[in-house]
Amino acid sequence: MLEHTLHTALAEQRIVGAISLVWKNGTPIYEAAVGLADREEAIPMAIDTPHRLASLTKPVVATAVMALIDRGRLALDTTIDRYVDLPPLTIHQLLTHTGGLSYRFMEAPGGPYHQANVSDGLDQPGLSAAENLSRLATVPLVSPPGTAWNYSLSFDVLGAVIEKIHDAPLGDAIRDLVTGPLGIDLSFAPRPGMATPYYNAPGAPLKMFDGVEVSAFPPLVVRFAPSRIFDPGSYPSGGAGMTGTARAYAMFLEALRTRRIPVRRALVDQMFRDQIPGIEAPALHGYGNGYGFAVRRETTDSPLRAGAVRWGGAYGHSWFISGDLVSVLLTNTAFEGMSGRLRDEVERDVHRAQ
Repeated sequence: MLEHTLHTALAEQRIVGAISLVWKNGTPIYEAAVGLADREEAIPMAIDTPHRLASLTKPVVATAVMALIDRGRLALDTTIDRYVDLPPLTIHQLLTHTGGLSYRFMEAPGGPYHQANVSDGLDQPGLSAAENLSRLATVPLVSPPGTAWNYSLSFDVLGAVIEKIHDAPLGDAIRDLVTGPLGIDLSFAPRPGMATPYYNAPGAPLKMFDGVEVSAFPPLVVRFAPSRIFDPGSYPSGGAGMTGTARAYAMFLEALRTRRIPVRRALVDQMFRDQIPGIEAPALHGYGNGYGFAVRRETTDSPLRAGAVRWGGAYGHSWFISGDLVSVLLTNTAFEGMSGRLRDEVERDVHRAQ
């Protein structure tokens, strides 16, 4: 069933290529690579084809934050103004997108983020974190802290906070706190053979280029610069900058599911809890927000089980943890794999097969 779904998405030219992994209790029960990693060069997609992970970065950074909390170097009620020149938002507010920050792509053209040329962490190769934070400091909060959910640059801010506390570049801090102890290869570095990114367009997906603007939720658009990852001057975006393979990411999710990450269990349990009860977030489609990902609410119409969590990435990815299941879908086509039919079809098919 899942194989048919993937090949149908290819035949209908909703995606160029995809990798799907499903693990049950840590054992792989399905894996497939379909389509092309690079259409113009006719390079097939392979299970180990690395991808730009976009917002799949956020759960990894959230885990690093929890590791610092576990070590007593940070607290959920710590305010960030002691580390960066921004309002006194709390770590909890940043982890839950309730601090009043936003993304440029979440506002109409001409808004404050556009006027200040704030980067969403997906564009502007060579831009430093210090410069982007200075731009962010000039724009007003979109809501009083703690009162509303707004998808935001908060994880880029958390990345800067981690660097200050750990006294190391974000990539080194993530390796020390999360990926190194787990033996998992996820990083902010470019990799040989990375999948070529495309975006959905009438007829067939088109190849991305620097500066391309892709409509995610009309009339809002996301600006991409695929070359960003190759420019060593680009800051490591805590919300969108990591790279890796589907297997490496599945290993990370399985460690989260089984509470085997280097953080005490009670803190990981908090990550899986809805931290914004009473706050409606229409963009989450009935889900709440934990620390780093969306949490299924009881009233949500979804094939995912109660307590399930999921997230996506703008380059065309989605994942979920539901009971004893871990599913990772990496595509090279925005936004079908993140928020299109394919994400929902994969969630349905994986659960029907159990």
